[in-house]
Amino acid sequence: MVQVTGGRVSGIRDGQLLAWRGIPYAAPPLGTLRWRAPAPVLPWDGVRDGSAFGPVAPQPARPRVGRGASPHLGAEDCLTVNVHAPIDIAPDDRLPVMVFIHGGGYYQGSSADFAGQGEGFAGTGRVVFVSFNYRLGPLGYLDFGAYSTPERPIDGNLGLRDQVAALNWVHENIAAMGGDPDRITVFGESAGGNAVTTLLAVPAARGLFAQAIAQSAPANAVYPAELAARWASEFLGILQGGVPGGSPVVPGAPARPEESRPTGRLLAASVAELLAAAHVLQQRTPEAYPGAYCFAPVVDGDFLPEPPIDSIRRGRAVPVPLVIGTNEREGTVFRGRMDILPGTATRIEALFRLAPSGTGQVMRRAYPGLPRWRAAADFGGDYGFWYPSTRVADFHSRHAPVHAYRFDLAPRLLRLVGLDATHGVEMLTLFDRTDVPLARTITSLGGREPYARAGDRMRHEWIRFAESGTTSGAWPAYTEQDRATLIIDDEDRIERDPHQDRRIAWDGFLPRLGNPTTATGPETGSAG
Repeated sequence: MVQVTGGRVSGIRDGQLLAWRGIPYAAPPLGTLRWRAPAPVLPWDGVRDGSAFGPVAPQPARPRVGRGASPHLGAEDCLTVNVHAPIDIAPDDRLPVMVFIHGGGYYQGSSADFAGQGEGFAGTGRVVFVSFNYRLGPLGYLDFGAYSTPERPIDGNLGLRDQVAALNWVHENIAAMGGDPDRITVFGESAGGNAVTTLLAVPAARGLFAQAIAQSAPANAVYPAELAARWASEFLGILQGGVPGGSPVVPGAPARPEESRPTGRLLAASVAELLAAAHVLQQRTPEAYPGAYCFAPVVDGDFLPEPPIDSIRRGRAVPVPLVIGTNEREGTVFRGRMDILPGTATRIEALFRLAPSGTGQVMRRAYPGLPRWRAAADFGGDYGFWYPSTRVADFHSRHAPVHAYRFDLAPRLLRLVGLDATHGVEMLTLFDRTDVPLARTITSLGGREPYARAGDRMRHEWIRFAESGTTSGAWPAYTEQDRATLIIDDEDRIERDPHQDRRIAWDGFLPRLGNPTTATGPETGSAG
């Protein structure tokens, strides 16, 4: 057992790992703590059992084949952290720490997902692996600050605040489990990648990590307070069963009876009611706000003072070494229930109307065939993931070391069905889970060995980076002059400024990201 913030916790031996799971890093956000920033851990008596993962954050249930799905799963008491360390770690060892932030669109996912134990990382004996839960959906990523009153304060950016609280816990407690608090690498994929690029710009996160890895980060999916307030108002309209709209309460103004009702409804609503309203809002958003995603961090001027990309560009972000990259065809998987990207004809046309005059023709040359599916999928994926990641790489490389990658390898089945190296395809092999049913399915027509080897190489680079803040000599640093990018494929290679024609097209189409001195274009982004 170990002593951590709050009390003692027992671990278990799990194969070649020592595991401590379900440890609270903040007080349960229940009752008066709903819609509030994470509060300090409540102490406990005796020894806490650390054998099981804590409850996942409230979210829609993901149906399983052959089983019915309940309307939701999880519990609001979800703020827990898990630590997995090598079994043979010496008492005085201080290994580098890798803290993984799960994805799921800030709407689903948990630390208990397949990546949550990090066997492929901690099992090497070289790192301590940490995962944690944070608040999702309306409980974590809608900003109801406009309805805050002195009698009942409401905080914003709750999921982001949870992430900082978890990193604080790791920094304070990880030495007891064999980790080095001065060598913490934070990494995440999709929404978790967005969390990483956002944390670079959060003042409260300074000093809590030494390196960062952002995989498939929708880095621009961080929104102004005005838009977030609009989504909060629409959500309340859905929750109350009325027509969305109306003016939110002015912060600090005297509360009138009709203004107090929304706050009371937020407090009284059950988790099922909140998730039902969130589902409606999420379904409406891609058409009403093409390219935007309603569950995301908010530029509140306080906890998150400015858009992360602006903070990175201006040198105000945390200047830590960064690995950042995407997959070759991020957008192909976003169909059906995952259809959140601007990859349809109507959404693409809406973005073209917002773009500066004359840039549409350049964009159409970069994506021949728009708005047909293949070109549209690449347009949407590049809009949401690839182009914002190139901007982060460009701007951060002015202030700190950056290494960029692109994952191109796709097993034969994925190529046959047109998905190719789509969003999330690297995760199974990076986390050494090529034996699970999904991985066996996608490699059923061949390609399993090259897929597994690519993950081995990727994992080796991630661990090396966590140990030293550097990569192997075969992977050069990224600069704006050459944009050297590691292409992970059957055989890895280096390309300089890959997809240069697309990058140039986006520089004009989204001038806020491409050149801060030009007129403002679309400012939204998508979180996966």
